[in-house]
Amino acid sequence: MNTFLLLRQEYPELIDDGIVRIEVPLKEHCSFKIGGPAEVFCTPYTQKQLVILLKFCLSHNIPYFILGKGSNLLISDKGIKGIVISTECFNKITLGRYYLSAFCGVTLKDLGNFACENGLSGLEFASGIPGSVGGAVFMNAGAYGKEIKDVLYCSRTILPTREKINSKNPVLYLKAEQHNFSYRHSIFQEKGLIHLSSLFNLQKDKPEDIHRRMQDLQQKRKEKQPMDLPSAGSVFKRPEGFYTGKLIEECGLRGFRIGDAAVSEKHCGFIVNLGSATAKDVYQLIQHIQQVVYKHYNVHLQTEIRILGEI
Repeated sequence: MNTFLLLRQEYPELIDDGIVRIEVPLKEHCSFKIGGPAEVFCTPYTQKQLVILLKFCLSHNIPYFILGKGSNLLISDKGIKGIVISTECFNKITLGRYYLSAFCGVTLKDLGNFACENGLSGLEFASGIPGSVGGAVFMNAGAYGKEIKDVLYCSRTILPTREKINSKNPVLYLKAEQHNFSYRHSIFQEKGLIHLSSLFNLQKDKPEDIHRRMQDLQQKRKEKQPMDLPSAGSVFKRPEGFYTGKLIEECGLRGFRIGDAAVSEKHCGFIVNLGSATAKDVYQLIQHIQQVVYKHYNVHLQTEIRILGEI
């Protein structure tokens, strides 16, 4: 029995509530605009529904993937088997005196705007990053010398094991120091934890001053990054002692393309989709860049974007 039929047999209420769809094109759910269909695509809007889906996957050994805004992903042209669980409905923000609590599906843009409107400073660096809170915590996202670890106070998570998911309370609480944050890394990657929400510790400031700083950073992004074309942000992690974009440019790869995947003319650390790029085009371009940079500088570029499925 296929995954959808099995899910319909065991949890018909999820089907009836419109939470489950089949063969959803994932290119519509990622910033690269690349990717084949999800075998089953689920959009839970409560924690209970999320836990039910996780229980189902674990009990039947069905692969699953938690999808935020898809801003750091290269998804296979063949699509993804199993269940893709979107967090788009987990988008609540709660205001405190010096903090914000945000669920995993909240966009960083919305979080930054909300903080600004309420006179809370500290998230200006993140407001222009095209991702969700869940993805940002997972990757310890950062820009302009700041990272999520600098403002995060604690998080609520789920440890997806059969024992924990079947307990009365599957939620774990992590203090800031328990996140094991480092450059583009967190405990979520180590342990396969699922992010639910985080509390951010901020400082009071005038909304107009916060807004001005956000605009300044947004202007810098427009000037230096290819925001007019689909991409997945910075493709590679920054190697110690080097700037990735500069290495790629000095290798003569500015504008180099395979199919419709090209090294950005504006910022060589980005690969852009010129219109109809495939995951295979992008993957081959990544490999070519790695080979050329290693040949010229003996530096191995590690990918920052995540690659899903069989390329």
